[in-house]
Amino acid sequence: MTSKTLTETLAKIKADKKGIFVPYIMAGDHEQGLAGLAATIEHLADLGVSAIELGLPFSDPVADGPVIEAAGLRSLAQGTSVKDLLRTLKTIKSRVPLIIMTYFNPIYQYGLEQFFSDLQETAVKGLIIPDLPHEHEDLVQPFLENRDLALIRLISLTTGLERQQKLLEGAEGFVYAVAVNGVTGKSAAYGQDLDQHLRKLRDLAEIPVLTGFGVSSLADVERFNRVSDGVIVGSKIVQALTEKDATIDDFIRQAVAQKK
Repeated sequence: MTSKTLTETLAKIKADKKGIFVPYIMAGDHEQGLAGLAATIEHLADLGVSAIELGLPFSDPVADGPVIEAAGLRSLAQGTSVKDLLRTLKTIKSRVPLIIMTYFNPIYQYGLEQFFSDLQETAVKGLIIPDLPHEHEDLVQPFLENRDLALIRLISLTTGLERQQKLLEGAEGFVYAVAVNGVTGKSAAYGQDLDQHLRKLRDLAEIPVLTGFGVSSLADVERFNRVSDGVIVGSKIVQALTEKDATIDDFIRQAVAQKK
């Protein structure tokens, strides 16, 4: 099996006893459209993030809350397409691994073989497809062989132990631990048993476990660094970029500086 850059990068941060911090942004949700993507990636890298998750806009985003859904619609209104995003990514030299979050339909319509072939020429080292069940990974697995691209698996609060163990077999990059039953963006308090769930998952996993969905404060980051290996922050960052809220830089710097 090909060694995966994303797995190695995040494992090193974990070994150094640092919290892993991955911001999410919507590709094309910028006043300059995709032309502004390189500058945003460079700025986030300057702030010290571990990797960057890029959303590929889709008209029916079943896992996205209102903030990210709105960002996707703005991006689509800018004319963002799979083809244009891949063309843009080929021109971007990122110092941190990039991760694409997409639903299956857009890449299927683009053509799976073409999609994965085009990704090889980019800094994308991870792929998240939330509506692709583990049982259907065979649809994309042939295109991952001997490629430096990790397919990220999601584990929810309702995933039983037996299925957790199945999902962890051969997992690469990181495990995406979904912290709420629902869509992205914090709409309710976290469950009382969440910390215990994350600790158990971290103990089972051989690769880093990152907590996502609803992470929106430094207190959240500190909490999840204790019981998992780091966090993914989406809606808070997308909203701040939309509103041009410069305080988000301080939030990211402080979050990145936290230890485990």
